[in-house]
Amino acid sequence: MFSYEVKGIRVRYADTDQMGYVYYGNYARYYEIGRVEALRSLDFHYKEMEDEGILMPVYENRSRYLRPARYDDLLSVRVQISKLPSARVVFDYEIRNQENVLLHTGETTLVFQRKDTGKLCTAPEPLLQRLRPYFDV
Repeated sequence: MFSYEVKGIRVRYADTDQMGYVYYGNYARYYEIGRVEALRSLDFHYKEMEDEGILMPVYENRSRYLRPARYDDLLSVRVQISKLPSARVVFDYEIRNQENVLLHTGETTLVFQRKDTGKLCTAPEPLLQRLRPYFDV
């Protein structure tokens, strides 16, 4: 299993609703920050993959709101990939505040799609090469 933690995501005033809680739609943005940085930690860059003609659109998104994140909280996002990707990849998330309180869990499924045809394809080999050491393959 691959796991990576992004620390130091400050909740901005613009991220919150009238109650001072992080607006629910912003959690998807925190997911994106987490997964992009997790892939970058493997020296795999989403932009380079796109430049080579493969996109990674979100297929499914699930969220569970346990406690509210609030204005000025300092968040960490733990990202996990439990299964080696094929034509899709599932990311699991845990979001905690500066006191290590679990606030939120989530999951996104993304698919690999050819930019030129729009058809699904398998995960790019450079990504698989970087992830294989984390799995019993």
